Amino acid sequence: QVQLVESGGGLVQPGGSLRLSCAASGSIFGIKTMGWYRQAPGKERELVATIAGLSFTNYADSVKGRFTISRDDVKNTCDLQMNSLKPEDTAVYYCNAILQATFRDFFRHYWGQGTQVTVSS
Repeated sequence: QVQLVESGGGLVQPGGSLRLSCAASGSIFGIKTMGWYRQAPGKERELVATIAGLSFTNYADSVKGRFTISRDDVKNTCDLQMNSLKPEDTAVYYCNAILQATFRDFFRHYWGQGTQVTVSS
């Protein structure tokens, strides 16, 4: 049983910073990619940032230069450092991992339960 648990969301003023963390636990044979997605009210879920291996990163244009994704393959964690936050960053942020639970399994997507980030004065 694989679990992804996010933490670090909250309320922050425009221009402020937050750090989101995601910890993957359970039966994990290998992780290909970890990432963060977000969903604002009335909108579809969108990619924020992903990291493959330890350094192959991909960011949405809207967060480039402001957000930084990192990963620890020993702890199976993935962090998202969010700086210069804007009201339009307000959303529920979801951790995602593409991983193989056992050597018999295919790689598949796993999701966390989501954490709310609200940027408001």
